[in-house]
Amino acid sequence: MSMTLTRAETLRAFIDIVGEAHALVLQDDIKPYLTENRGLYHGSSPLVLKPASTAEVSAILKLASATGTPIVPVSGGTGLVGGQVPREGSDDVLLSLERMNRIREVDALADVIIVDGGCVLASVQKAAEEHDRLFPLSLGSEGSCRIGGNLSTNAGGTAVLAYGNMRQLCLGLEVVLPTGEIWDGLRRLKKDNSGYDLRDLFIGAEGTLGIITGAVLKMYPRPRGKQVAFAGLDSPAQALALFEKASQHCGTALTGFELMPRLGIEFTTKHIPGVRDPLPSAHAWYVLIDISTSDSAETADAMIQALLEDAFEAGLIEDAAIASSLAQQEAFWHLRESMSEAQRPEGGSIKHDVSVPVSRIPAFLSEADEAVRRVMPDARICAFGHLGDGNIHYNISQPVGADKADFIGRWREMNAVVHGIVHKHNGSISAEHGVGQLKRDELSASRPAIETELMRRIKQAFDPEGIMNPGKVLD
Repeated sequence: MSMTLTRAETLRAFIDIVGEAHALVLQDDIKPYLTENRGLYHGSSPLVLKPASTAEVSAILKLASATGTPIVPVSGGTGLVGGQVPREGSDDVLLSLERMNRIREVDALADVIIVDGGCVLASVQKAAEEHDRLFPLSLGSEGSCRIGGNLSTNAGGTAVLAYGNMRQLCLGLEVVLPTGEIWDGLRRLKKDNSGYDLRDLFIGAEGTLGIITGAVLKMYPRPRGKQVAFAGLDSPAQALALFEKASQHCGTALTGFELMPRLGIEFTTKHIPGVRDPLPSAHAWYVLIDISTSDSAETADAMIQALLEDAFEAGLIEDAAIASSLAQQEAFWHLRESMSEAQRPEGGSIKHDVSVPVSRIPAFLSEADEAVRRVMPDARICAFGHLGDGNIHYNISQPVGADKADFIGRWREMNAVVHGIVHKHNGSISAEHGVGQLKRDELSASRPAIETELMRRIKQAFDPEGIMNPGKVLD
């Protein structure tokens, strides 16, 4: 069905769906929604809609489909690839789920929690904790990012090693399609092989196939024991050997294994208030080891003690500190989670969210460092991340004294250098941040032609009018 309305009539019809109080029309009010938080992307929009229900989302998309109006879903606004930013010079209408933030149901016996797509991640974590359960997704932005965005980017975070990313943490979805039709897939089954898995199509689709308005998420028993250690060592190769020992000693109790360079420690202790270096002397590399056990803190402590003793005897680590309190455990994690933010005061930062097979991390880091320094000898490389699942945030800070704009202007050049090494090691140029606008063109160029063509066919089947988050993921 098509509908012929003037631009003003179309906008008025959208506003009537949510009510005047829940529609932003003044540019000063819309402005915060138009820029990606690193300032790489800027867009334009005449309208932000804040629906309160799945029915209102459905009505918005029915009208959008009938009038050919592009819709850009907005979650917590914390994305790093421009997926939430409307196109510049466009009439894209922004749709924010911030009012759809209900915890619909907690089923502790089945270990599931059903939530609105606009729920803030920290609220879901708290609701699970109130029922003595754990929702394990943990991100630096968890106080503001929202579940719909987490699902749409298949967010990972620091607990993927033990619990998986959002794809593994979701059992069912409620989705509004571009036509306004509602797919109620809020099933809480762990085994369901009844045909194509539609859920997996929407997870990671970045709002290009529909809008996630609800989700059934997995919970887990809360760990009874937890311990965190910080170790200094000489190289990523030693960190990898330590990870192998940690896996042998701890098994499924190993819930985090993070790799950090000395430069990252220096940036973080310099720029993040209250952060201290956990070790008395400097080391080339560091790992944070997180252990969670089902019985007691004593078990976690004994496990990490035995691991570190074995690692010292094997010559894998030079020094280590074990947290002496819950506050110190949190301080160790705060240092790690602040590492990206700590790069901001150092000027421009060209970032890469990549993954390679875990066994190839030392080779990838060595080869990428060499390749980057061939084209920019004074680049300051701050490569850190989730060694346990192969996801490295390979970030490059501008040389001291360099012009920020000139440095950022070499973003694509540096991407080509780093991603070339990623492809050599059969890795991915988008590990957990998504594709958005930032990696859209490179995605098409780097994937087999049939893979890109299948993605286009799926997009065409779900969104033949091309109104859902245009210009993202696929060109």
